[in-house]
Amino acid sequence: MPARLSVNLNKVALIRNSRGANYPDLLQVARDCERFGAQGITIHPRPDQRHARYDDVAALKEVVTTELNIEGYPSEEFLQIVLASKPDQVTLVPDEPGQLTSDHGWDTVGRAGMLTPIIERLRAAGIRTSIFVDPDAAMLDGARTVGTDRVEFYTGPFAKGYASDRVAAVAPFAEASRYAATLGLGINAGHDLNLNNLAFFARQLPDLQEVSIGHALISDALYYGLANTIQLYLQRLN
Repeated sequence: MPARLSVNLNKVALIRNSRGANYPDLLQVARDCERFGAQGITIHPRPDQRHARYDDVAALKEVVTTELNIEGYPSEEFLQIVLASKPDQVTLVPDEPGQLTSDHGWDTVGRAGMLTPIIERLRAAGIRTSIFVDPDAAMLDGARTVGTDRVEFYTGPFAKGYASDRVAAVAPFAEASRYAATLGLGINAGHDLNLNNLAFFARQLPDLQEVSIGHALISDALYYGLANTIQLYLQRLN
């Protein structure tokens, strides 16, 4: 089965916030993405709420009919918000306050004492958990130990190396994916995946279950339109 496409709406929220009004309407865009074929909706509210806001979580929970994935650093405030709304999936990312974008995975060994009780709280609430990781066997072992359901590979290095040597760029992710599958971990991926590199990446990771794509997809929609762009990404995954 092809990996599912979850559309990250942070850039839509950024445009909305820039004028201080509800335009574009994030909830309507989420509905439209699903209508156009998206199989999930993602947002990543950060503490400064410069794009997706904390109040978007509960609002999206009311309208999303596919899967709602909320990404974020597991501060107590973030945890209270997701526990109240109970999205389908929470993806934990090791962002520091004020960080521009996610750019590395968790140290699942060194931070096991922090991650384990957080994941236990989320799973007890019936929320599937995923944690951002780099394609490293030790970090995958740590991910299984802390009890997460899935891992999300940070694919920035793959995207950066794709143009010069795509085989070498994807190799650590393909190997890590095979290993993660043996550990019983579900496999997601995201960051800098786009229309140029997505099909190749997905072919090399047959166990891939979900990709979360925002910046490139919303940028492409400026040229192709949102409906056409979502179909183009689904074609790459198929």
